[in-house]
Amino acid sequence: MNAAQLLVKCLEKEGVEYIFGIPGEENLDIMDALLDSPIKFVTVRHEQGAAFMADVYGRLTGKAGVCMSTLGPGATNLITGVADANMDRAPIVAIAGQGATTRLHKESHQILDLVTMFTPITKFATQILEPGVVPEVVRKAFKVAQSEKPGGAFIDFPENVAELVVPDGIKPLPVRKVYTPAPPEFKIERAAQIISEARNPIIIAGNGIIRQGAASELVAFAEQLRIPVCTTFMAKGVIPFSHELSLGTLGLKARDFPWFAVEKADVVICIGYDMVEYHPDMWNPKNQKTIVHIDATAAEVDAHYGAAFECPGYLPVTLRAIAARAKAQRKIGFTAVRHAIVEDHAALANDQGFPIKPQKIVWDLREVLAPDDIVSSDVGAHKMWMARMYRAERPNTCIISNGFASMGIAVPGALAAKLANPARKVVAVTGDAGFLMNSQEIETALRMGTPFVVLIWNDAEYGLITWHQLRHFGRPSHIAFNNPDFVRYAESFGAKGYRVSGRPTSSQRYGRRWRITPLPLSIARSTTRKTCNSRAT
Repeated sequence: MNAAQLLVKCLEKEGVEYIFGIPGEENLDIMDALLDSPIKFVTVRHEQGAAFMADVYGRLTGKAGVCMSTLGPGATNLITGVADANMDRAPIVAIAGQGATTRLHKESHQILDLVTMFTPITKFATQILEPGVVPEVVRKAFKVAQSEKPGGAFIDFPENVAELVVPDGIKPLPVRKVYTPAPPEFKIERAAQIISEARNPIIIAGNGIIRQGAASELVAFAEQLRIPVCTTFMAKGVIPFSHELSLGTLGLKARDFPWFAVEKADVVICIGYDMVEYHPDMWNPKNQKTIVHIDATAAEVDAHYGAAFECPGYLPVTLRAIAARAKAQRKIGFTAVRHAIVEDHAALANDQGFPIKPQKIVWDLREVLAPDDIVSSDVGAHKMWMARMYRAERPNTCIISNGFASMGIAVPGALAAKLANPARKVVAVTGDAGFLMNSQEIETALRMGTPFVVLIWNDAEYGLITWHQLRHFGRPSHIAFNNPDFVRYAESFGAKGYRVSGRPTSSQRYGRRWRITPLPLSIARSTTRKTCNSRAT
């Protein structure tokens, strides 16, 4: 057995189902070993797409998604997706082929110091120099990537090491899960005391709740103590939007309804909160809030996040323990804010105007999808509407990149979501700019037989940047571009495309929904600026 075959055996031991990537000269031995493995290799059209697929797969499953490339430009193409996963706390393991060790010390074709390049954007990066260390390297990469807070790991595998024979007795290491301990009793008591003495508390729920599987405990905590909850973009659905204690999503750089609730709160209970999503200087500008930090790890140091008390530990246990000791509020706070949010979301539910308004698009999209169906949102102006208006009822059903916030994630992310959840409907919600950054993965989706819908918001410009330019300078600068005919573009791949150009006819209605025949992939494009809609199943 050579080192490449051992690497594949180690990946099998880790429970890897898919590797997303592109074959190359320097990973030939790994590619050959995969022919005899149950692991499915998903051949993509760009390494960035591979990394985004591994990113979303890791986020949805909790198991590290795996992506692979060859050396040099193949590896550098992985960087954006790996950085996105690392900052969005999604477990990912990236593997890159490398030139022979005999030429790493000098100027040589396609040779880069990949470990140094990946070190700032991962939790662990290393190079395999001996076949005997393969099991340790792989086990450590997965252990580090999947441990709280999850993130990236990178393995550089030189081609001459990959073909070396493994010494006798070397085999994959057993997989042992890392557990987060419960907090000590005195921390539970102190957190309960602060919460009990609060006059107007509020909860900010972050993605850490999803990562630790604590959504049901969060809802029980909020219900028992009668404290309303607002979520970050990446925590949408940890409390159902339909719940009376839900105050929607916090994260816009504007004074939105949830922001006003946080502004009036005296105690802010941050649970599973990552400030990389929404910096505390936005909701605690005067540094006057009493903050209780409840998460698996200690709080980040920040001038606007001076937590009055930190209670790090395993969230399900921590929330149950604090709820058992804290006193409930006499009444539920911010009910007026809750009513305003609900009314705001439904304000355009029956609007028949055209061009279709963003609020209407999001409302209709929510109406045609089941609570467990998944939307994968790209980054751009439409992301703000999805984050604010999409009424998520379950965790991880509205996938938004909001740590690194990279454009181009929606289409490859939707493919990964469908592979991870084949029984659910999946929709990629994207702008025209973000769509064209990784639209080539439509071919991958069709080849893999992963049916999902792509909904394109087409404004023929970098719309969110336009808004910022107008706000700051009163005029736009270099933001316009031209697009292909997206319908014909879809058809060129063998998919079906639809353009929304007017109000639906009676024949297009099915109860409260429009019906479009289920197809492997649908792309919708409007002929108007700023708005586009496809109610597709």
